[in-house]
Amino acid sequence: MPQTRILVVEDDAPIRRGLCDALRYAGYAVDECPTGDAAVAMACAASPDLLLLDVMLPGKDGFEILRELRGSHPQLPVIMLTARGAEEDRVRGLKLGADDYVVKPFSATELLARVEAVLRRSAERPSDLRTLELADRTVHLELGQVVLTDGSRHGLSDLETRLLRYLAVNRGRPVDRKELLQRVWGGNAHEMETRAVDMHVRRLREKIEHDAGNPTLIVTVRGRGYMLAPEPT
Repeated sequence: MPQTRILVVEDDAPIRRGLCDALRYAGYAVDECPTGDAAVAMACAASPDLLLLDVMLPGKDGFEILRELRGSHPQLPVIMLTARGAEEDRVRGLKLGADDYVVKPFSATELLARVEAVLRRSAERPSDLRTLELADRTVHLELGQVVLTDGSRHGLSDLETRLLRYLAVNRGRPVDRKELLQRVWGGNAHEMETRAVDMHVRRLREKIEHDAGNPTLIVTVRGRGYMLAPEPT
């Protein structure tokens, strides 16, 4: 499973090194950039899953970079880093589309918690995912249909489609039953029990797996929940 990749844009070398070390220790893949002028090009080249962006940078400042990236990468999660604590600066960053705003000095524990929270929220954003290739079959999420190579089709219920979409958006990450109840079932989750998730996963497997009794697409991760298997490399 590929590592989550984070791009750190910070001109202060000791701070940048500390951030990168903390992120790598937590299991993230990390790219680093010391200047604002190179940040946009590097973000496009590295395709990070999240950007940690300092406000005060040589060349372009963090606000300029954020404005440019929101035009080309509207879904990229961005956490702003700054020594500025003024409310107007925080408001400006958030209005430009920052997902979070951390004021220096901050602890590594706090930063990692914010990174995890932003990544979790970003996975729940609306997705333009319309089709899903699974082994020798194609799932048309907009139509709620599974199409096999022989042309035969299986229909998916609205709930099954939403369940599969959520697993696909979080592909490669185990999702526990309570999260699925909250995010897929929504407002009715408090009235449901986790066995409802198991029942719907079983039905979904019957429609997309070659052998529902020995699933290879929607796998059970013991003690952690269900996961849509990563795409083969």
